[in-house]
Amino acid sequence: MSEYKYPAATVFHQEEIKKSTFIVHIAHTPDLASAKAFIREIESKYSDARHNCWAHVAGNPGGSHVYGFSDDGEPNGTAGKPMLNVLMGSGLGEVTAVVTRYFGGIKLGTGGLVRAYGGSLNNALAHLTTTLKVPSVELVGCSDYSGQGAIEQLLKTQFQVLNIEKQFTANIEWVITIDSRQATQAIKDIYDLSHGAVELSIKQ
Repeated sequence: MSEYKYPAATVFHQEEIKKSTFIVHIAHTPDLASAKAFIREIESKYSDARHNCWAHVAGNPGGSHVYGFSDDGEPNGTAGKPMLNVLMGSGLGEVTAVVTRYFGGIKLGTGGLVRAYGGSLNNALAHLTTTLKVPSVELVGCSDYSGQGAIEQLLKTQFQVLNIEKQFTANIEWVITIDSRQATQAIKDIYDLSHGAVELSIKQ
């Protein structure tokens, strides 16, 4: 699993194309359940609209099972799929977009619809702020107090550490959240640093 970006905040964008109003909402949806809930929320809010088309990448962008889209009454392939293509092209994960259309009386044709739905979403993405998602695991283990400073120094200077929790008992009990791609090396380096006294393991 590689790192990817996801929405840091929701986006609202509106534009008019040949008398039709296109309203775009983009939200952070870490899983399929939250994607469906967001879609229902927008459908309810704009229940008087002719179409509420949507697409999502509801998780890691590398997994096809997180993809979904709907044309919601528009001609097949003219709305949801172009929107999904825009999301996939952005490299974003954990994202859902809903484009609401209020029909203005002028038909756009299939090519016009593809450009309208894909283009309005692309324009909305220009306003999106993102957060970086780093694939992580937790390393757990114990050390004596004398090694605390050296271990923390090694972790903070050599690795992408997301969080360090310590419980102070007879020894120090560590829970270290780290980039999963660096976990094996961190375990080895801390073992070497402590001359075999500290053996961390990946929490299952």
